[in-house]
Amino acid sequence: MNISIFVFGNDKFIATLPKEIRDTDVFSLEMITNLNEAVSRIQNFPPDVILVQASQDGSMELCNWLKEQTKLSWIYCILLEDRPRLVDARTEQSREWELDVTCTALRQGADAYIWYSLEELRNYHNTLCIESCISHRLLLAQLTVGLRKAQKYRDLIRTNDVLSAIALADSLTDFNNRRALEWELPKHIDRSRSTGKPLSLIILDVDYFKRVNDNHGHLVGDRLLQLLCTRLRYNLRYQDTPFRYGGEEFVILLSDTTSQEAYTVARRLNHVVSDQPFAINSDLKIDITISLGTASLRGEDDPKGLSLLDRADRYLLQAKSNGRNCVVSSNDSSTNSVSNFHTSHLRVVSS
Repeated sequence: MNISIFVFGNDKFIATLPKEIRDTDVFSLEMITNLNEAVSRIQNFPPDVILVQASQDGSMELCNWLKEQTKLSWIYCILLEDRPRLVDARTEQSREWELDVTCTALRQGADAYIWYSLEELRNYHNTLCIESCISHRLLLAQLTVGLRKAQKYRDLIRTNDVLSAIALADSLTDFNNRRALEWELPKHIDRSRSTGKPLSLIILDVDYFKRVNDNHGHLVGDRLLQLLCTRLRYNLRYQDTPFRYGGEEFVILLSDTTSQEAYTVARRLNHVVSDQPFAINSDLKIDITISLGTASLRGEDDPKGLSLLDRADRYLLQAKSNGRNCVVSSNDSSTNSVSNFHTSHLRVVSS
């Protein structure tokens, strides 16, 4: 694992770091001396470990800030104490004093606190005994802790991503499921209102699907839904997001799409489903049709999208009442908004 190390300190400080950190491909090293720049960089590109030079202006503020960032709590922060006043006082003070100083540093946000006398390190450099420096040995040991923590965090993220994908996906159709819709729809609404771009959706239902299951069994019905979703996905635009809402009912979110455009998309889907039968196997082909209702976001709609979904669902019910195999748009529910393209022609069942 290539571990990223962020150094908040100056050039002289970096020069004193162990060669295992400075001269290796294992670590990606980056230095910043300005507090605001450091905060911005950490937010945008979180490192695995942060080395903080205590004498650098803003060092304690950075530790305090990092401690308050819940989403960045996994970053391992090592505070290296090089402030001359404290380093010099350490030789004259008691062990209890040193313990109090360490506790204060840890309470302020550091995960580890190491005494780091630059003068001592320069002496080690001059005598070529840098390997025996206690400060370096402690730093490398704490770096191992940080690396272990970073690895566990990355493993956890990968596991969570897999579990989230499983939890939000419909196992039969590979569409997102209803839980995913409940998660995504509020975000789409918020984005639409903040950008001023339109948002629409389609609810569609397979006409007389129960008869397919009754006449051919649920395995055939499942296969039919898989083929249907493949055809739908192939005919959607890049900004359209499909969801299996339940059973044979589906919702398609249409980002940056007006009411009229949503109606056009729904008409196209109506055609591509009904124009060609679905080949279940070499011996069985099934014709199906779908009914569709479209709705567009309004100012009075709630932020979760419940009213938007309800409106589309009412248009879907009207489409079914109008004979199925048609689209009812959110423009209005009059006959001008209804498009009856074909008479339902399910070959495998009778009405």
